[in-house]
Amino acid sequence: MPHTYEYPRPSVTVDACIFTMHGDDLAVLLIKRKGQPFKGHWALPGGFVEKNEALEKAAARELAEETGLTGVAFEQLAAFGDPGRDPRGHTVSIVFFTFIHAEAAIVHAGDDAAEAAWHPLRTLPLDAAPRAGAHRLAFDHARILTLARHRLQERLRDPSRESSFQLVPQHFTLTELQRVYEAVLGHAIDKRNFRARFLGRGIVEPVAAQRTGKHRPAQLYRWTVPKRRARARAN
Repeated sequence: MPHTYEYPRPSVTVDACIFTMHGDDLAVLLIKRKGQPFKGHWALPGGFVEKNEALEKAAARELAEETGLTGVAFEQLAAFGDPGRDPRGHTVSIVFFTFIHAEAAIVHAGDDAAEAAWHPLRTLPLDAAPRAGAHRLAFDHARILTLARHRLQERLRDPSRESSFQLVPQHFTLTELQRVYEAVLGHAIDKRNFRARFLGRGIVEPVAAQRTGKHRPAQLYRWTVPKRRARARAN
């Protein structure tokens, strides 16, 4: 064959790390592996890249096949290729991550996934030596999850930075937004400072609607990112 090489060719896979809110907890979408290796272990949705397939399309395809989740906007996290991470041989995985508002997103297992479910991060064994009786995550996915959360924290510390993350619905209360930030960052945030930060910088703006319920009506807001993009184009 023309253009053949004597160098070894590691296999290429993709994985998708999808975060959301689960009550007041930060959660991640995992699948339970149906086959070997790591049969019965929880893992990130993912699989092998097909011939002539773009990486992000491969991640979207595997996510849809294993969980039924579609239409997700990804950002590339990193590549993981340490020898020994996959007992089948040297495999390099390109990982994509994002955060979605998943209250209306129904996931179901398919393809080589026995189950698909959202898991709060506080219940997962992300350390190198899981507690007794806890199943460790497949491959090096504990390490991937740790890095993905750190990257998510970095992104949220700069709320003025444009992002594809869907942290909240289109219209949201500032309490809902603060709950997401506290779950991701892992600590409580002063309510007055949080609101001043977003309102003072013009990152959010009120809409002509309120959310009603058991408590008093709450003002709804929306992001002002589209306005900033329009101003940038005009300049």
